[in-house]
Amino acid sequence: MRHSVKGKKLGRTASHRAATLRLLATALFKHKKIKTTLAKAKALRTYAEPMITRAKTDSVHARRIIAADIIDRAVVKELFSDIVTKIGDRPGGYTRVVRLGQRKGDGAEMAIIELVDYSGIVKTKAPKKAKEEVKPAEEKAEAPKEEKKEKKAAKPKAEKAEKKPAKVKAKKEADSEPKVKKTKRLSK
Repeated sequence: MRHSVKGKKLGRTASHRAATLRLLATALFKHKKIKTTLAKAKALRTYAEPMITRAKTDSVHARRIIAADIIDRAVVKELFSDIVTKIGDRPGGYTRVVRLGQRKGDGAEMAIIELVDYSGIVKTKAPKKAKEEVKPAEEKAEAPKEEKKEKKAAKPKAEKAEKKPAKVKAKKEADSEPKVKKTKRLSK
């Protein structure tokens, strides 16, 4: 029975699981929103929310305890200055897990975990422009190709014809010389 056993194993050893949760927490506090599997998101929620609660009391002791788990110093500084000032009024529930469906590769349940008050601030990627628009750089790149084709067409074919007979003459002269095969005799 799992009485009072907190957390999920995530199919990892204890050290690997701790490292995974540290990195996920660092990424969550840095980017405010990350995409991961549902099991990792739920495990991260129980790992990251007590850190935010501890960060509400800005003391050296709290900073050192959180800095032991979060690797990036800039993220620790951001957690104590920006994140706690925005989320500090809440009594808990600092994160939100949104299910996305299954991943195509292995069918794992995917989810987004985000800090609640930062859901509108996260920048979305701009849609890509259509390829129909012709850029000036592409026009410049096409122009030299056309010029090369024109130069090749402008060259007279007579020059090529003159070179061929010279090669043929040299080849005939080499063929007319007798070929002598020299062999070494072995002495007994």
